[in-house]
Amino acid sequence: MPQSHPLLDQLREAVRDGMPVAISELGSLVRIPSVSWDGFDAAHVVSSADAAAALLEGLGVFDSVEIARAPIDAERTGQPAVLGTRKAKNGKPTILLYAHHDVQPPGNSADWDSDPFEPTVRGDRLYGRGAADDKAGVMAHVAAIRAFVQTVGSDFDLGLVAFFEGEEEFGSRSFANFIGQHREKLAADVIVVADSDNWDIDTPALTVGLRGNVTFKLTISTLDHASHSGMFGGAAPDAMLAAIQLLATLHDADGAVAVEGLTSREGDTPEYSAEKLAEEAAFLEGVTAIGRGPVLSRMWDQPAITITGIDAPSVVNASNTLVPSVTVKVSARIAPGQNAADAYDALEKHLRSHAPFGAHLDISDVDRGNPFLVDTTGWAVAEAKDAMHQAWGVEPLETGIGGSIPFISDLVAVFPEAQILITGVEDPDSRAHSPNESLHLGVFQRAILTEAVLLAKLDARA
Repeated sequence: MPQSHPLLDQLREAVRDGMPVAISELGSLVRIPSVSWDGFDAAHVVSSADAAAALLEGLGVFDSVEIARAPIDAERTGQPAVLGTRKAKNGKPTILLYAHHDVQPPGNSADWDSDPFEPTVRGDRLYGRGAADDKAGVMAHVAAIRAFVQTVGSDFDLGLVAFFEGEEEFGSRSFANFIGQHREKLAADVIVVADSDNWDIDTPALTVGLRGNVTFKLTISTLDHASHSGMFGGAAPDAMLAAIQLLATLHDADGAVAVEGLTSREGDTPEYSAEKLAEEAAFLEGVTAIGRGPVLSRMWDQPAITITGIDAPSVVNASNTLVPSVTVKVSARIAPGQNAADAYDALEKHLRSHAPFGAHLDISDVDRGNPFLVDTTGWAVAEAKDAMHQAWGVEPLETGIGGSIPFISDLVAVFPEAQILITGVEDPDSRAHSPNESLHLGVFQRAILTEAVLLAKLDARA
C-alpha cells in the first residue's frame, strides 16, 4: 500500500455515511427516462438536467450552476448540459469532472427482469437504465464532492468544474460547439471523464486507450418497387440478398475485419483468456470467439465492425415479395492511431467497390469520433492511480477499452495542456446499453472514495 493520505479515514467515513443518500439520489435520476435520441420525448432530458443541476446547487460550493445548450448546426440545437463552476484560489489547480445524464433507449422491456426506469436493488447491484452508464458517473462526482466538503469544509482553494452532458448517447453532436462557447468556464488543469469501467469488482482501472468510431446508415437498393417473389425470384436481385452478400465482405472467415485501409495498433495487453471472454460476453454453449491475436488486442487495438440495426419487413409482416431496399446501421470501432475520417473513407470505398449485382448504395447520418491514447507520464495519472490504490486497497491496472468516447479528442483540441483521466463506475457485468444494466454498489462506493481522495490530493497541491 502507498502511504495513506492524512484524510483517508475521514473521507472513507464520509463516503460510507453518505452512501444511502447517494443511492437514493441515483435512484431518482434513474427514474427519469432521459433518452436523448431522436424520436424520444426531449422533455425527459430537460427534467434530468434540472435534477442534476439541483444536485450541484445542493452542494453549496459552486460559484454558479447553469443549464445551457449549444447548436448542432444552423437548424438544430443540442440537448441541455449542466455546468457548475468554482474558481481556484491561491494558485491551486482546477479539476473538471465530466459525466453525462442522458441514457440509451431501454429496448424491449420484456428483456428486463425489472422496470428499466424503476431502480431496483437485487443483491449488491442496483438495476436500471443509466444506473451505471452514466448517471452513476454524475452521482460519483456529486457524492465525492460532498464527502470532500464534509471533511475539509467549504472554504477550500481547489478549482472545481462539473460538466454533465445531455447527449453523449446520441453522439455528443453539440459538444464541440458547447466547449467553444464555454471555453473559459471549462478550462482546467485536470479533466476526469467518469464514463468507463474497471477490471472487475475488486480491481480498479484507469483507461488509457480508447477506440474511435464511425457510424452511419447504409441503404442497399436493387429494385424500384417490390415484385412477386415467385414470378421474378431467381432472376431479379432483391435488396436483402445484396445486403447479405455485401455485409459478409466486411469480415473474413475468422470474423476478423477485412476492410483494406482500417489499421491495427501493436500494444501489450494483460492476460485475458477466451474462457473469460465467453463468460463475460455471455456466449451461448458452443459459440466460439472471432478474430485473431490476443483477446484484449482484438477489443482494444484492432478495428471492429458491427451491424447494430436493420430496417426490413418484419417476419410478421413478410409477404412473398422481393424487397427493393434494405437499410442497416453500421457501427465501426477504430483502433488507436487511425484518424476516423480516414477510416470512414476506407469503409465507403470498400462498400462501393463490393456492392453486388450493381446495387445502389446510399450512406447517410454519418458520425465520426477519433480514438485516443492517454499520456500516462503526467503527474495527474500518478495522483489518480495512488488515489485508486488507497480507496480500493489494490494496485490499479492501466487498460484500454473497446468502446469509444469521441468527444475526448474535442477536449484535447481545445485544452491541449489539460491532463485527461478516464475513470468509471462500471464493471464487466454492468451490461451498459443492454437489458438489466446494473451498478455494483461496492464499486460505486470505492469509486466515490477514489475521487474524494483525488480532490483532497489536488487541493493540497501547489
